[in-house]
Amino acid sequence: MDTIDLRSDTVTRPTPAMRAAMLDAEVGDDVYGEDPTVNAFQQRVAEELGFEAGLFVPTGTQSNLLALMSHCERGDEYLVGADAHTYKFEGGGAAVLGSIQPQPIPHDVDGSLPLDKLAAAIKPVDPHFARTRLLALENTWHGRVLPADYLRAAHDFARERGLGLHLDGARLFNAAIASGVKAGEIARYFDSVSVCFSKGLGAPVGSVLVGSTALIDKARRWRKVAGGGWRQAGLLAAAAQYALDHHVDRLAEDHARAAALAAGLGEIPGVKLLGQFTNMVFIDVPADRLRELDVHLRGAGVRISIGYLPTLRLVTHLDVDDEGVARTVAAFRSFFTR
Repeated sequence: MDTIDLRSDTVTRPTPAMRAAMLDAEVGDDVYGEDPTVNAFQQRVAEELGFEAGLFVPTGTQSNLLALMSHCERGDEYLVGADAHTYKFEGGGAAVLGSIQPQPIPHDVDGSLPLDKLAAAIKPVDPHFARTRLLALENTWHGRVLPADYLRAAHDFARERGLGLHLDGARLFNAAIASGVKAGEIARYFDSVSVCFSKGLGAPVGSVLVGSTALIDKARRWRKVAGGGWRQAGLLAAAAQYALDHHVDRLAEDHARAAALAAGLGEIPGVKLLGQFTNMVFIDVPADRLRELDVHLRGAGVRISIGYLPTLRLVTHLDVDDEGVARTVAAFRSFFTR
């Protein structure tokens, strides 16, 4: 029995066609800037998102870190969501490695950061305070797509106050597909954007940071310092390139399957549907049954992330088909109706 893995869209595996693209990739030493597949892919992503340059890196965490360290100096501060990935789930890298102070701001329910709260958090020019240099947003945030009018307002806010604006766009293409626009329409409001290719797009490894030539030059140096320089990385760039060619439009299928999963789970007594956003479904289940539920689902060939909180996230992706959605709903139903 094949396992249906809904823990995250990071668990996707390269398709046979993607593996073939990797096998055929022309490669060189990327630390020397000589990998033709990496160079072409970086430039393509930058141009499609409306930027001068791009940098292919191993992970989204490193991509965001390089952006923060390229925008800010030691003793600077960035404004960020209190539940944002760059603040909460990246090991404190900005503070640990960049000496950059985060100033967390509570999110609104749609994932935006209220502009009045951002304004109140900006520090005055005074030796007592860190220097507020950057605003970092996330799109999608827990599957939620930031509204286009908010992106425009945030851009204007940052410009008026002399702040840089960075986007953690790990799932930027999910946001674009859900909004019915090209990814560049979202990215154009920012000074830098990080995009992950190993989530819904299905590549095995890799993110790209895009920005101005000057910012990417700084990021390239910090990538080397952080141990992220790699050699014949064209094998991995070829996989991400294939994903960009073939796996963007199909993200709509993940969103549709998430909607079907949410509808099915919402009909089960004992399961409280909290919401479905792009390829993510959020539910609440009784906390005292979490361990038992985990064992039951594993026995049915379904994996989800179950910790100590009753709120669960289920994520659809290219390795989850319609039959997998139906099996998941059936597994939940058999547990809560037995």
